[in-house]
Amino acid sequence: MPVSPYIARLRAHVGHDLLLLPGVSAVVHNAAGHLLLARRSDNGRWSLPAGIIDPGEQPSDTVIREVFEETGVHVEIERVGGVATHPVVYPNGDICEYLNVWFRCRAVGGAPRTDGDESLEVGWFALDDLPELDDWARLRIDTTRDPDGPAWHVQPGERHPALGQPDAL
Repeated sequence: MPVSPYIARLRAHVGHDLLLLPGVSAVVHNAAGHLLLARRSDNGRWSLPAGIIDPGEQPSDTVIREVFEETGVHVEIERVGGVATHPVVYPNGDICEYLNVWFRCRAVGGAPRTDGDESLEVGWFALDDLPELDDWARLRIDTTRDPDGPAWHVQPGERHPALGQPDAL
């Protein structure tokens, strides 16, 4: 996975210590109601398209850019799905906590393809026939099922099970 120059500069100062980073992810549906997933190159697991917001970039622009870069699919945002922090520990020992904003999106063009770097496979899946996904992905999918639903967030003081333990990539 490529590291942005911004993150590389931060890591030069803090090493593997915790970084709080802004991120986005997309729950993308097509006209048939299928869900777009990408199999990650860093851990081989199926996941939602996601990425880090660059300095000066808005989350809505980031999610559109990241979905296309990772999957070849063009999307339009339907609504904000939710917001939460989510810890991750990378194989090299880097520790991050992402403030993630996820969006319910619909595909409007393009065709699924791998990007040659971050994704090994990309495909559309029926909601009743999804590959194995972690609780974090399931939370984002579940909170965007209703096209007109409210944005999800953890209730004050709540410890949500999908958000408590860092994913080891």
